[in-house]
Amino acid sequence: MMMSALWVVVMLMGVTPWRSIHCLEVKQEKRLLVAMTLVPHAGSTGAVCLDGSPPAYHIHGGLGSGARNWLLQFEGGGWCNDVASCAARSKTRRGSTRYMNKLEVFSGILSNDSTTNPDFYDWNRVKLRYCDGASFGGDSEFLNSTTALYFRGQRIWKAIVLDLLPKGLIQADKVLLSGCSAGGLASFLHCDDLTRFVPETATVKCMSDAGFFLDVRDVSGQYTIRSFFSSLVSLQVRFLLLFVASLTYRFAKLDVVPQGVQKNLNPNCTSSYGLFAYQCFFPQHALSYIRTPYFILNSAYDVYQTSISITHPRLYAKQFHHIFVPPSADPRGLWYRCKLNPMACSPNQIAILQGFRNEMLKALESFEGSQNGGMFINSCFTHCQSELQEAWFGPNSPRLHNKTIAEVVGDWYFDRGMAKEVDCPYPCDSTCDDLIPSNQTIAEVVGDWYFDRGMAKEVDCPYPCDSTCDDLIPSNQGGAFNDALRICTIGCLLFVMCLLLPLKIV
Repeated sequence: MMMSALWVVVMLMGVTPWRSIHCLEVKQEKRLLVAMTLVPHAGSTGAVCLDGSPPAYHIHGGLGSGARNWLLQFEGGGWCNDVASCAARSKTRRGSTRYMNKLEVFSGILSNDSTTNPDFYDWNRVKLRYCDGASFGGDSEFLNSTTALYFRGQRIWKAIVLDLLPKGLIQADKVLLSGCSAGGLASFLHCDDLTRFVPETATVKCMSDAGFFLDVRDVSGQYTIRSFFSSLVSLQVRFLLLFVASLTYRFAKLDVVPQGVQKNLNPNCTSSYGLFAYQCFFPQHALSYIRTPYFILNSAYDVYQTSISITHPRLYAKQFHHIFVPPSADPRGLWYRCKLNPMACSPNQIAILQGFRNEMLKALESFEGSQNGGMFINSCFTHCQSELQEAWFGPNSPRLHNKTIAEVVGDWYFDRGMAKEVDCPYPCDSTCDDLIPSNQTIAEVVGDWYFDRGMAKEVDCPYPCDSTCDDLIPSNQGGAFNDALRICTIGCLLFVMCLLLPLKIV
């Protein structure tokens, strides 16, 4: 009788004993975690990160009909353009594999789930880790009595490709070279180069996600980004005679041979631009010289370039947070509220942002008429969409003509139909969620704030969007407090009944 009554009480509380125990278990969204692979013997060829550590990549093998197809994805992460910033970067995950996560989440275009990545889920998918500070573009070094920096992005690229060849890349049928942000820019630099490593019969195409960085004036009329890229290209050269540098990294160049980033830019482009060859680092200037079929995925209001952000995206290099609205162009902070939320922008600021969009579309005019090119230019305030599952392919993904990014990219790669989509101007697109990935741990954000390494303001999207949370109580249970109270109440009742049971027997 007592046990029956006990069971009735438990049921009346709305939870079974088994459920109360299950509530304490950790439920986590299924994610594909892929281990890091260090490139063996890369140091012997000088293919090393800024700090001299070996380069790395993550690979998840293909299967079935996709076993001979390859997706290579460059990691992004900004740039450094002087010795001081590169030295600081070399002590972080952006300049050394020693500080990188050894497991990487594969989602979006890297997912192995056919329901979330229908065209590329069964391919060999590789993520190339970024640690050279120049979009895998340099080939030089800086050495003095206190500092050693290796600008070896070009060698890293080659070392990883050579390591992948015997793993099946040498027999590839289809290849897609892609990348996000600075990695998207890297795909412009290496697109044609990839074709010399794979069979002539292979279908090779390239895509840039949020890598179409514009050569434009900022809101004050200055070419901030042009100056930055110029110093980046000029920095990564080989110093033939070394010198003693002060602790502030002031130094005198004694003899310089242009063997850095510039020598790895498209030769047809650099010959056309002459003394301004560094401008070929800009995708809009290099694009017309690329022979391989190309797809451009970009927001017309890219938050890295416009610095407009609802959730403060990770803005990588301390000395260069923005392009269109850099701090130097807004000393009075007139753009502050607009940069936090586009809905707070004044009509004049919105008009200026529309001007940025117009500049992007103008730079893409000739490409829009290309026979083998594709593009998806939406009006969402975002940055990097191909690896973010919510943006790539899902029920709430951004759409143009009712097609997701994944569908348009797939149509382009497999020649299934029209693959050039341009969105209407902001704020017309109701499919935008303005999701901006951060990919930083609490420790990294706090460290960046304390040591002034970069932007240190991160605000998450609304619950339950964050798949990185390791909640002790699953999100599909009511309130955490109510569940805890219910379990505690049951425990108290059990305790009281256990005390009363001996009295009942007596």
